[in-house]
Amino acid sequence: MTTFALIGAGPGLGLATARRFGAAGHSIALLSRSAEHLDLLTADLDRDAIPARGFAADVLDAASLVTALAAASEALGPIEILQYSPVPRADFMKPVLDTSASDLDDPLAFSVKAPLTCVNAVLPGMRALGGGTLLFVNGGSAVRPHPDRAGTSIAFAAESAYARMLHDRLAPDNVYAAQLIIPGAIRPDAEHSSPGALARRLYTIHTERTGFRHYAEPLPD
Repeated sequence: MTTFALIGAGPGLGLATARRFGAAGHSIALLSRSAEHLDLLTADLDRDAIPARGFAADVLDAASLVTALAAASEALGPIEILQYSPVPRADFMKPVLDTSASDLDDPLAFSVKAPLTCVNAVLPGMRALGGGTLLFVNGGSAVRPHPDRAGTSIAFAAESAYARMLHDRLAPDNVYAAQLIIPGAIRPDAEHSSPGALARRLYTIHTERTGFRHYAEPLPD
């Protein structure tokens, strides 16, 4: 059995995606800062007979990510699918003219250094398996920068560039990198942007392995 590793596990999209990949037969590794939070999520999945374990890690702490991903692979099986979808902090979203150089330190660590750390940690195992999937989930500012959300706009654009390079360079290794853009809020009543709909979309992206960038909804004018 191979493992689906989710960076930024939460009760909305994260739990729905974990449930979808778990239903397909993957073990589930949930990574988040709070061990107590992870216990609640794994208990929820356990009620659906989905094997899941939580591993505490902070995306701003590279060593904790490497340790958690290694522990997940050892405990649950090799990581075949990695999803990077933590929610950015509110203080990343200052207006562009109020943003200093130091204000970009954490957004870039969050959206560029952490994904790079995660990919480098799981890529040897994916190559040993003969393939894998890297899923990056971003908001609309990744492709349409917003002047009131400078930190995420800059950092998401950099993450997009990194993910696109992975898509191109890892194709010969049968490792598929893809990005899902969610332009608006994730809402339970949304046709295409509810947690369940997005989880199904991510699973389809993983199985169909077509193209790099996908959109949950059209970008608003």
